[in-house]
Amino acid sequence: MTDRAFLAQLDGYGLTTAEICYFRPDHPSLIQIFAWQEYDAAPDFPVLFDFLAHWRRQIEAEIKSVQIAHDQLIRPASWRPADGVISWE
Repeated sequence: MTDRAFLAQLDGYGLTTAEICYFRPDHPSLIQIFAWQEYDAAPDFPVLFDFLAHWRRQIEAEIKSVQIAHDQLIRPASWRPADGVISWE
């Protein structure tokens, strides 16, 4: 059986992490942080935006900010010299 995360990466999805800062109605002066992580497709982030839409509908907490980090883990191989100089002598 093949891992779902590996198949998502082969389809172009990369690991996405979102830091969601929010206020709860019972403590409006206290900011809280929720870390969310899933495989998603940049730059549209459909999985993350579906989650945020669910949050706005179902969770009684006002989102203050969302910071997104994304990295496509499977990509074509690349190389660069360690000293930054390419020499073909």
